[in-house]
Amino acid sequence: MLSIPKSQMLRTALIVLAMGMGVTSVTVLIALSESARSYIVHEFEALGTHLVIVLPGRTETTGGTPPLFGETPRDLTLEDAESLSRSPYIAAIAPLTIGSAPVTVAGLERETNVFGSTHALLRVRHLNMAQGDFLPKTEADEALSICVIGQTIREQLFANTSAFGQWLRINDGRFRVIGVLASEGQPIGVDFDEMVIIPVASAQALFDTHSLLRILVETKSREAMLKAVDEVKKIIKLRHDDEDDITIITQDSVVTAFNKILAALTIAVACIGGISLIVAGILVMNVMLVSVTQRTAEIGLLKAMGATQSQVHWLFLAVAMLLSLAGALLGFSLGELVITVLQAVYPNFPVDLLDWGLLSALGVSILTGLLFGVLPAYKAARLDPISALAKR
Repeated sequence: MLSIPKSQMLRTALIVLAMGMGVTSVTVLIALSESARSYIVHEFEALGTHLVIVLPGRTETTGGTPPLFGETPRDLTLEDAESLSRSPYIAAIAPLTIGSAPVTVAGLERETNVFGSTHALLRVRHLNMAQGDFLPKTEADEALSICVIGQTIREQLFANTSAFGQWLRINDGRFRVIGVLASEGQPIGVDFDEMVIIPVASAQALFDTHSLLRILVETKSREAMLKAVDEVKKIIKLRHDDEDDITIITQDSVVTAFNKILAALTIAVACIGGISLIVAGILVMNVMLVSVTQRTAEIGLLKAMGATQSQVHWLFLAVAMLLSLAGALLGFSLGELVITVLQAVYPNFPVDLLDWGLLSALGVSILTGLLFGVLPAYKAARLDPISALAKR
């Protein structure tokens, strides 16, 4: 079996290092992109279970994306929201309206978003209470002077006192704090830590509006979601004088869209990382070609002793594969080290490498070594033993 001369040890070490860096880049990039995909999909799924969002206006009628604010062909109302309860596929309905207003407590003031909704929002958005209670189960059109605040509002306006039972002023209205939400962190969507939630009828009176920003609907099951969408369309269309003037977004459609986009991104970054493996493969080919030149006499001796072209060919391919395998193992070690560091620096972001990422990096590295080892192996196998020995 051919051994690696001392003169080539440094070159071989550099090749292993180059292959290792290529495998490291592939594994880390795959881990980051796959973790980002899982994180974003999880965040959207955490917005609610079997969630359907009903928006006023349609893309076709408004000439763009469904408007969040401003004029639409027809506003959504509390009556529209309540009418959806007729559907047997819907488990909960949470009407929403939102506005920005100054919130004042004992001389302290800050501008914040004020959410108007009902008790169902607690279920639909999977909110948790840190203290007190959420909005009570009352009729949606009943205006009450009560509110629920987020953790950031509590810390900034009630830093040294308990917020529970205290009064705060929103614009010209006074609202008693009946509950404090548990911290939601930094989710995709609305930051409830920065929010004040009041009954939807109170919010409509506070902001002098009768329209809703949107209606959140929780269906009874994933299977019931498509049927619920059809029911919502029929009910609202009947109420809006046979006008199809709403846009419906399902949670599954959003998750699926992001999943496809980020899956494509994973493949793209893996291909970018694979470029470094191609560079390492070129280096493997280079050292093997040099090896063939430097070991011409040894190759001639092997062939003179009866080694066939096929045996010499596979001998050089085996060397190329061993170099690639050594680089892959080094790359795995470096990749795991980088991932461990990222997990320590960003504990809230789940950085992890799936088995398919490890297997693909290993397979690509070995395949790269074999592909770029073919030419040197072919050159060595074609050497004439007499001419090779004459160059001793």
